[in-house]
Amino acid sequence: MKTLVVLLSILPCITMKTLSSPLKDNAPSLRFAVIGDWGGLPLPPYTTKQELLVAAELDNIVSKWGADFIVSVGDNFYYDGVTDVNDFRFQKTFENVFDGESLLNVPWYVIAGNHDHNGNVTAQIAYSKVSSRWKYPDLYYDLSFKIPGTNVSLRLLMLDTIVLCGNSNDLLEAQPLGAANSKLADEQLEWLMEKLQTSKDEYLLVAGHYPVWSVAEHGPTDCLVDFVEPLLKKYRVTAYLCGHDHNVQYLQDDSGIGYVLSGAGNFMENSRKHADNVPPGYLRFFEGDPETMGSFVYMQVTPKELNITYIQSGGRSLFQTTLYPRGL
Repeated sequence: MKTLVVLLSILPCITMKTLSSPLKDNAPSLRFAVIGDWGGLPLPPYTTKQELLVAAELDNIVSKWGADFIVSVGDNFYYDGVTDVNDFRFQKTFENVFDGESLLNVPWYVIAGNHDHNGNVTAQIAYSKVSSRWKYPDLYYDLSFKIPGTNVSLRLLMLDTIVLCGNSNDLLEAQPLGAANSKLADEQLEWLMEKLQTSKDEYLLVAGHYPVWSVAEHGPTDCLVDFVEPLLKKYRVTAYLCGHDHNVQYLQDDSGIGYVLSGAGNFMENSRKHADNVPPGYLRFFEGDPETMGSFVYMQVTPKELNITYIQSGGRSLFQTTLYPRGL
C-alpha cells in the first residue's frame, strides 16, 4: 500500500480564502468530517470558545466542499454526559452550536467517550429518535456506503472502546481501568472480528474513542494495542479514527494503516508525553498548540484514493495525506 504525505504551509496569514480544496474534480466521492471531544462544559454557557470556532469552521467547510455525514468519536458532553433524553445539554452543547445552515441536514454518526459513560449513554442512543441528524443506533454498529455512481464501497465500524477496555479517570489514570463487563467486551470483540473477516469493501475504517496509538497525554491504549491492533493488521484495515487526546495527530504503521486522531473539538493539549511509547517513524503529524483553537479532519473517498485533510478553526489547512483502496 502506498501512502503520500504532503505537509502544507501553516503560515498564520492563511485564511479560508486561501485554503486549497482537496476535492478531486469531477470524481464521484463520499465526503465526511471526523470530530471528537467537542462536548462543551457543564456550566453556563455550556460551550467553550474553541467548540464555537470549530463549529463555525465545520459549517464553512461543509458549505464549500459538502459532506455526506459527520463522524463523532466521543466525549460529546463534558464532563459527565447527559442524564436523560430530555437533558438540556443536547440543545446547549450540540443543537445550538452546530447550527450552521450547511450542517442542519447532515447526519452525525455518534459513539460514546469516557465522559459520556460517566452519564447515561442509553439516553444519547435514545436521542436518535428526537433529533433527525443524531444517529446513534447502538453502543457499537456497522455502517456501509457506496461511492455514488460506482460499485466501490466503504465500511465504517463504530466501536465503544469504553465497553471494550473500561472507563478512565483523566486526572488519575492514563489507561482505561479494564472492562466493567467482560462478557460484553468479549461480545464486541467477536462482533468486530466477524465484521472485519467478512468485509470485501475497498475501504474499511474502524472508529473508537480511545486511540490505538498516540504520542500525547493519554498515550497508546494498551487494551487496543493488545486486542484490536492485530485485527486491524490481519484484515488490512484502511484507517482507525479516534479522539480522547485533545489535539490532532496522524500516525501510520509499518503495514500502511492510517491512525487519524481528531480530539481537538473543545480543548487543546500540547503534550507529547508518550512519544517514546509509539514505534519510531509512526508519527507523521501532530498539532496541539492552544493558540490554534481547535481542529477537525475532512475526508474525501473516491474510487482511487482516500484524501485526508486536517483543518484548523479559522481556515488553515495543517496537513494532508492520501490512502489507497485495500489490496484484497
